[in-house]
Amino acid sequence: MQISLLIQPQSQPFPLSTTQETQTNIITMKIKPTIFILSFLTIFCFKFLHATKTNPPLSLDYYKSSCPNAEAIVRKEMECAVQSDLRNAALILRLHFHDCFVQGCDGSVLLDDTVTLQGEKNAPTNLNALKGFEFIDRIKEKLESECPGIVSCADLLTYAARDATVLVGGPYWDVPAGRKDSKTASFSLVESNIPRPNDGLLSIISKFLYQSLSVTDMVALSGAHTIGMARCTNYRARIYGDYQTTATMSNIAEPNLKNLKATCPAAGGGDNNEAAMDYVSPSLFDNTYYHILLRGEGLLNSDQELYSSVLGVQTSKLVRKYAEDQIAFFAQFSESMVKMGNITNPETYVDGEVRKNCRFMNT
Repeated sequence: MQISLLIQPQSQPFPLSTTQETQTNIITMKIKPTIFILSFLTIFCFKFLHATKTNPPLSLDYYKSSCPNAEAIVRKEMECAVQSDLRNAALILRLHFHDCFVQGCDGSVLLDDTVTLQGEKNAPTNLNALKGFEFIDRIKEKLESECPGIVSCADLLTYAARDATVLVGGPYWDVPAGRKDSKTASFSLVESNIPRPNDGLLSIISKFLYQSLSVTDMVALSGAHTIGMARCTNYRARIYGDYQTTATMSNIAEPNLKNLKATCPAAGGGDNNEAAMDYVSPSLFDNTYYHILLRGEGLLNSDQELYSSVLGVQTSKLVRKYAEDQIAFFAQFSESMVKMGNITNPETYVDGEVRKNCRFMNT
C-alpha cells in the first residue's frame, strides 16, 4: 500500500503568490484524514508485527521419517467428513483461521475449558460459530494410532484446512510442518484479533496487518467465504441496513433478500439461523463470492466493505481482479494460506508440546 503525502516546509524563502497559495490550499484540503489514519496503521503494524523469523523454520518434509503417512491419514479422514456433508469443509477452514489469528497457528482454538485453563471456544466471537471439533478428534486418534506423540494438533489442523479446500473444488498448496501445540489459550485475544462481521474496512485491514498479512492477503483469504455460512446475528444489521443501497437488486438478489429476512427477523429471534455467504454456489470453492461483492450483495458488512467502502481503492481493484480471473484468485489464496499458516507462536518452541488429545494439554 503506497501512501504519498504533501509535506510543506515550515517557512518559504519567497512569499507565495495568491494563485500559488490558493493551489496549495486546494491540494492540502484534498489530503483526507483517512490518509493519516492509514499512515498510522502502517507505523502500528511495523511496531507490533509478530516476529517469526527467529522461530525454528517449518519444513515440507518434517514428518518424512517420523510419520510418513501423516498427510495421507488427514486426507482420508477429511474425505469422509466432506463426503458426509460438503459444509464440513468450511467448518475446518474457519477453525484454522481462528486458530492462526490468536497466538499464531498453535492449536489453541482446540483446547477445552478446564479448572486451570480458560479456552477460546466460549469467547463471544467463537461461541456458536466454531464447529467441526469432532473431525479433528477423529483425525488425531488415527494419527496417534499410527505415530504416537509425533504429529501436532496445529499441523493436523493446517493439513486439514488445505484438504478441505481441495475437496470442494479449491486449489492445492504444499503445507510446511513442524508447529508445536500451545499450553495456553487466550479468551481476550479472540475478541481483539478476529475480524468481526460488522467491522469497517480500516479495522479489518489493521487486524490482518497485525498478523503480518497484507491487504492482498486479506482480500484473497476473505474469498474463503465462498463456502461459508453466517449466522443471523452476524448479518441482521446488514440486511436491514445498507444492503439495498449497495445491491443492484437483480432478479436473483430480490428473492434472496426476502428469504434472508424471513429467517432473520428485524425484531430479533432466530439468531443462530444460518445463510450462505455465497448463495449462488455455496458448496463449491470458486470465485463467485467476488461476483456477489461486485453486485453489492455481500451478506456481511465486512465482506461488502472490500468493494463498496470509499476507502477501498486497492481492495476494490483486487475484488474485480479475482472476480474476472479465478486462476489468479486460486494462486493468491494458496500463497496467502501458506503465509497465514506460517504464523507461529514463539512460546511453543520453548514450552510447547505435541498433544495426545487436541482438547487437552498432556498431563
